[in-house]
Amino acid sequence: MLDLSRLLPGPYASLVLSDLGADVVKVEDPDPGDYLREISPGMFAALNRGKRSVVLDLKTAEGARDLRRLCSVADVVVESFRPGVLERLGLADLLRDPGRLVICRISGFGQAAAGPWRDRAGHDIGYVALAGVIARNGGVPAVQLGDLFAGAHGAVIGVLAALVERGRTGVGRVVDVSMAQGSTGLLLPHLGELPDAPENTLDGSRPCYRVYACKGGGAYALGALEPKFWQRFCQAVGRPEWVDRGFDASLAPEVDALFATRSREEWESALRSADCCGEPVLTPSELRTHPLFADAFVGELPRTFPALVATADLPRRPGPPLGQHTAEVLREWTATRPGAS
Repeated sequence: MLDLSRLLPGPYASLVLSDLGADVVKVEDPDPGDYLREISPGMFAALNRGKRSVVLDLKTAEGARDLRRLCSVADVVVESFRPGVLERLGLADLLRDPGRLVICRISGFGQAAAGPWRDRAGHDIGYVALAGVIARNGGVPAVQLGDLFAGAHGAVIGVLAALVERGRTGVGRVVDVSMAQGSTGLLLPHLGELPDAPENTLDGSRPCYRVYACKGGGAYALGALEPKFWQRFCQAVGRPEWVDRGFDASLAPEVDALFATRSREEWESALRSADCCGEPVLTPSELRTHPLFADAFVGELPRTFPALVATADLPRRPGPPLGQHTAEVLREWTATRPGAS
């Protein structure tokens, strides 16, 4: 698999595919390479574990020729250039007729977007804004949902589906991933609501579904939506008079005050046996030591979500230095794989 992308969406997608067994070669330009190397070395390391790095100057005849040679033996290519770049690099014929190759193109608005949208610049915040996610969320999400859900997961699903199709037909395809359009999937259940639909009860305003600040600075998340879970919570905290008020927003300040009397750890201990859909709010740095996530790290780096491959069997090679494997990959891919030219 060739990964020509940078930053978050494409590298996350190719990391998932790497964890599922793909041999991922990251293709970068000589300077600066993937921008994420400088923006956040930690994020770069997390997203590029197990990959090899090849440097090709695609603006030169030699670099374009080497890329075409690699494409001739690859199964999958993932790219996140602005629309039209692959065509300008001389690969328009592969886009018209990819043969057995699966080409996944991740962009903000899609290769076939109507009007001026195809060529607009953008980032995650704009995609989720257009998709209605910011309005529904009540602000900018702290996690890049457009990049990671619409872009990365959309690419993984599209690539895997195209490979299954190729297994039947012998023919690859171009997969067009739009992060703006893909982000609407986050709101799919709500897009079917009528204008007079009931107000949102999952926005944290109701006492049964709310994050509570605790003594000492921690927080506890309660998700006791169903009556039986709310009843268990009320019983556990000795407040039977609250049983019929789980969705009464006016009760929230009283429950806020109750949670402020104990630490997060004390509430976790007190409510664990109640089984009322409550969990402590963990910080990212706490995940490594939490028993639920004991198998979620490959050394110091997080694994991706599929549990199809044991953590011990995942690639442990650290994120590669720029161009570390150029000669190795060009020699290996073009000499030992059938179809090289």
